[in-house]
Amino acid sequence: MSRDICIHTWPCSYYLELEKQWVPGKLSLTSLSLKFMTDKTREILVNFPLSSIIEIKKEASHFIFRSITILEKDHNKHWFSSLQPSRNVVFSIIEHFWRELLLSQSGAAVEESSSPMTKGKELTGLMACTQKRLEDTARVLHHQGEQLDSISRGLDKMESDLDVADRLLTELESPSWWPFSFKLWKMPSETKPKWDASMASSKAFGKEGIVIKIPAVISQKIESHVKPGRLTVLVSGLEIHNSDSSLMHRFEREEVDDIKVHTPYEISIRQRFIGKPDIAYRLISAKMPEVIPILEMQFSKKIEFLEDALMLRSTRTSPLAEKGYSVWHAASGLMDHAMHCEPSSGSQEGRPLQLQTSEPLISEGDSQELRQILRKLKDLALDAETELERQDEALDGITAAVDRTTLTIDKHNRRVKKLT
Repeated sequence: MSRDICIHTWPCSYYLELEKQWVPGKLSLTSLSLKFMTDKTREILVNFPLSSIIEIKKEASHFIFRSITILEKDHNKHWFSSLQPSRNVVFSIIEHFWRELLLSQSGAAVEESSSPMTKGKELTGLMACTQKRLEDTARVLHHQGEQLDSISRGLDKMESDLDVADRLLTELESPSWWPFSFKLWKMPSETKPKWDASMASSKAFGKEGIVIKIPAVISQKIESHVKPGRLTVLVSGLEIHNSDSSLMHRFEREEVDDIKVHTPYEISIRQRFIGKPDIAYRLISAKMPEVIPILEMQFSKKIEFLEDALMLRSTRTSPLAEKGYSVWHAASGLMDHAMHCEPSSGSQEGRPLQLQTSEPLISEGDSQELRQILRKLKDLALDAETELERQDEALDGITAAVDRTTLTIDKHNRRVKKLT
C-alpha cells in the first residue's frame, strides 16, 4: 500500500497570480503532499510535496479574505481562501502533518549521516519494530491478567458475603429460644480491609502503564474548532491532553463505547450516556497508524473500521504478512550466511582474489545485535505463553466460582421466600 494516501479534503478557493482571480475547488492533504483540484474542469493546479514547504502562515488578501499562505523552497507562494469548515481547522491539520514530516526527516537524516544503511541495519530495524510491538502486546496482556485477578478477588468477596448471608438466614430460621444463634454471624474484622487494600494497590498499578503517546489535532462536537494536543494510550484507558499538557478527558477502558477509524490517520472516540449528551472526541495525527493496531488489540469488540479505513486495511494485510514472513526467513538466512561466510585458512591461501571481492551481507556487530533481539523476542514469547496459560486457569476458576455463586444465590432466595 502506498504511504501517500488522502487524509482530508476541504472546499476552498485558490488564487491564480497570472489571471488575478480566485478559482473554486478542493484542497487535498496526503501524508506526503498537498494538491488543489478545480471544481469546474477537475484540473490539478497545484501539487507539491510537504517537504518542499518552508513556511505556513495565516494572512489576509488584498480583498480582506482570510487566507492561508504556503511558501515553498523555490519561493513560490500559494494563497488558499474560503476554507471550510474554517481556516483554523485547515491550518492546524496541515501544520501538524508538515511538522511531523520534518521531524521524521531530520531523524532519518541524522541516522543516515551517522552510518550508511546496510542490509544488516535494515533487518535490525525491522526486528526492533517487531520487538516493540510484542512488548506492547505483553503489556496489554499483563493488564488483562490483572483484571482477571481483580474479578477473582471480587468473586471471593462475594462468596464471603454469601457466607454471612447464610449465617444470618440460619439465625432467622432458628427458634427464638435457641441460645447460640447470635454467634453464627460473627466475622473477623480484618477480612474486608485486606481485600480493599489489595484492590486499591492493583488499581493504582494498572493506571501507571503508558503504552504510547502521540501528538494529535483534537476536535470535540463542533468540527470547526480544533486544537493541538496529545493522545496517551494506557493499559487501563485513554487520556487526551491539550498543548499545555492539561488533561482534557480520561476514558477508562470500560467507559469507551465505540472507536471509529475513519482513515489510517483519523479516529473518533465516544462514551454514551442516557439522558445527557455523549462525550466524543475526533483525533487526527500523523502517527495514528502506530496507535490503531494497539487500539484494535485493546478494544477489539468496540473498534469499527469505516469504509475507507477498511479498504486500506484489507489492501495492506497480505503485504504485511508476507513482509513479516520474509523478515524471519531473511533473518535466519542472513544469520546462517554470516556465521558461515568466514572461509578456512586453506581456502584463504588458495583463493585470495575471490576473498577480496566477496563481502558478508551483514557485519559481525549487526549479527550480534540481531541475536540479542531474537533472544528478547523468544523470552517475550515464552512469557506471553506462560501468562496465557495462567489466564486460562484463572478463567476456569472464575467460571467455577460463578457457578457456585449462582447456585448459592438461588438457594438463599428460596430460603428468603420461605421466611416471608
